[in-house]
Formats: sequence, structure tokens, C-alpha cells
Amino acid sequence: MTARISDSGGPFAPVIEAWGDAAEVILVCEHASNAFPQPWGDLGLTAEQQRAHIAWDPGALGLMRGLAQRLGATCLHATVSRLIYDCNRAPHMPGAMPAVSELHSVPGNAALAPAERAERMAAVYLPFHAALHRLIADSLARGKHPAIITIHSFTPVYFGQPRSVEFGVIHDADTRLAEAILAEAQAQTSLTSHLNAPYSAADDVTHTLRLQATPYGLLNAMLEIRNDLIATPGAEEAMAAQLAPVIAAALARCHAPAEAA
Repeated sequence: MTARISDSGGPFAPVIEAWGDAAEVILVCEHASNAFPQPWGDLGLTAEQQRAHIAWDPGALGLMRGLAQRLGATCLHATVSRLIYDCNRAPHMPGAMPAVSELHSVPGNAALAPAERAERMAAVYLPFHAALHRLIADSLARGKHPAIITIHSFTPVYFGQPRSVEFGVIHDADTRLAEAILAEAQAQTSLTSHLNAPYSAADDVTHTLRLQATPYGLLNAMLEIRNDLIATPGAEEAMAAQLAPVIAAALARCHAPAEAA
């Protein structure tokens, strides 16, 4: 059974869901929501734009929950659109509140005053990362060293260019878990899988891993699934069923040398 916990960080704080009592894995979905609540509203976007991948990662939340159930993991997800604040971007990064996303202008983010940027950061980013840090610190204090895995989806066509990759595994400084997941995905699935695709750390997409996992030496990776493969609840479940054994085997592979020593 899951315990759903709304963290006490204000109205835009993340939601935490626990799918086991002794989680060895924390799953994170920074782009889970396409909600545009007040006081920001729709940022001048059309309804179609609010549903598009520029606003969130379609399918990622359902996939994360499916993985969490199968892995007995704890998971945490954002509750507002990435265009209001992208929790996988540091406060000084232009992409934290982008004025343009791919080919789309975001009028509500144009010419934001420094005070407005600071207010959004305090309302969305700080509660998100404080809650995640608290989960990690609690696990460490209890003698556990959880792996931190962020779950994302990406569009099949970007700037007019089709993408053939179906499953991307991205790492920051620590390559251990990413390389193990890639090896298991290639061995266990027929997904077209690549390391550091369609993005890499050079694209500033590993902020959460760098901020939360690296300082503690925790295993970590970022997973990117092409969103046409998780476009329905059924497809999310099927992908979770396919990837959960991949992640479990990769974790076992990473822990094996320490256990054998």
C-alpha cells in the first residue's frame, strides 16, 4: 500500500508517495505536472500548449508510480508546470523560468523582474529540494544509502528533427548506475537505448542529481523515455513492468562488488 504525503512546504510543495517501508530507491519526477495555478495562471499559453511537452513530461508520473510499486520505492514529484519553475534547473539558469521553450514563446516568463524570479523560486524550487533532501537525509540517518533516479520523458520530434532513441540513460559525474542500467536495458529489452541521449550533463539536465545525490556519494541516474511509448495509462504500466527488472538488476550489479569484498 502507498502512503501519500503532501509535504509541509506550502501550497506548491511536492507530493511524496511511499511504496514500501524500507525503500532503497528514491524516484524523482521534476516535470510531473502541467498545472498552471494562481498566482501565475496560464503564462499566456494556449490550452494546447499547456498540454504539450513544453509544459511537462507526459507519461512520466504514471511511469514513476508504476516503477515505485514494483521496486518498493519512495517517490517525489512536482505539482506545477516546469514553465512556472523547472525544479531540475538551478535558480540562476535561464531554463528555470524560460521565456522560450523549443519553438514556443512563454509570454508570462518574458522580462521577469528579479523579485518575481525570487518569489517563484521560493514558492516552488525551495520546497521541492528541501523535501527531497529531507528524504535522503532521513534514509542516511537510518543507515540506508538510497539510489536517486529521476524519471523524464522526451518528445519524438524536437525542433523538427525525429529522434530514434527510445530510452536514454544519463549520468553526471558518477557513471556507475547509468552504465549498469544501460547494459541491463540492452540485455533485457528491445528498446533502442543509449547513454547520454537525447541529452547529457553538458545540457544542464542533471541539476537534481548534482545537488542531491553527488554530495553523499549515492548511486544516481536520469532516465528519459520517449513519450509516444508511454502515451496511455496502459503503456505507462507496460513500460514500468519492462524497466523495473532492468533497474533492479542494475542496482544489484552496482552493489555486487561491495557485497563480495
